[in-house]
Amino acid sequence: METPVLVALAILSVGAAYVWARSARLRHRLLGRLEANLRDVDTRDSVAQRAAITLTRGDFRRETHTALLYGLLAFCSLVIAFAQSLEAVVVLSLLAVPAGLSVMWSHEAVRDARLSAERFELEKRAEEALNQESLAPRAWASRLAPEDLPDFSGFDVGRIYQAGTGLMAGDFFDLFRVSKSRLVAVVGDVAGHGIESSITAFQAKYLLRVFLERFRDPAQALEELNHQMAGGERLEEFISLVVVIFDTEAGTLRFASAGHPAAFLWHEREVQPLKASGPLLMLDPNATYVSREIPLELGDMVLMYTDGLAEVRNGADLFGEDRIAEHLRRDPGVAPDVLTKSLLEAARDYSTEAIEDDVAILAIRRV
Repeated sequence: METPVLVALAILSVGAAYVWARSARLRHRLLGRLEANLRDVDTRDSVAQRAAITLTRGDFRRETHTALLYGLLAFCSLVIAFAQSLEAVVVLSLLAVPAGLSVMWSHEAVRDARLSAERFELEKRAEEALNQESLAPRAWASRLAPEDLPDFSGFDVGRIYQAGTGLMAGDFFDLFRVSKSRLVAVVGDVAGHGIESSITAFQAKYLLRVFLERFRDPAQALEELNHQMAGGERLEEFISLVVVIFDTEAGTLRFASAGHPAAFLWHEREVQPLKASGPLLMLDPNATYVSREIPLELGDMVLMYTDGLAEVRNGADLFGEDRIAEHLRRDPGVAPDVLTKSLLEAARDYSTEAIEDDVAILAIRRV
């Protein structure tokens, strides 16, 4: 009688060991995929990824241990069955209960292992989708405010661009040559946030490039841009923008501003404001703009920015244009890149909260 009982226990144990071994094998495969995915650069610092690896490794070890335990139990059952020890038979027979439960629940153990693998795939796809979603704003920002600029001989350039808390940015800047002796600098800001404002900023930036290459006068280029973009169904949108053209051959600086916060020029040991010379863009398709011309000398520097800098708040008080001008006046000989960084740091120190709006700062010195 004892031998058939122990043989049955051995068979149950073999079945349980097989089930747990299958589950452990699936866990091991998942663990390998998780560790391979962690080596990818984009997910190296993923806390969730590391937690998943730790949990999967723990499941693999427990299921491997269980499979080995039942394998040994099957072996011992067969040995004792032929040794004909009644006491050992009674004790080992009690182990038929967990062995039987393992066989009964085998489909659930394997299913759980497969579900873990499927969950990993879903989480990986979700993470990839989130990464793509977060890359989209950065891709837009790289077009609105490129991180890398070519070397503009005869000028030293500094720039800072900080996107706000919105998904997409509306501030932009541009710097390019229209001839060997003429360098154009542009800083603009589209009202609002989101994809529509970002698209409008993108359109304005590259349309303005076309018009500035066609017209020598920045005011004429602004009028053409305004005429092209005003009207339609985007009644709630408008753009503030300032254009500065440095002409090293003529020794002049010519600028036009569409309702933009005053840029500042360090010239003849003074800080001069370059104030708006026309209304905001996209309000009136027939609006007119004027340009102004100032002598340009070696060492002169222009500081341009968007209202995200001037409107940084400390309670009810604004950082303001006066503080920006004073920052330039205090150290006009500073390098443009140092000036832009120190300005942003000063605004951060002034603010009692995180800066939520987009901020673009551009400084250009003739050298």
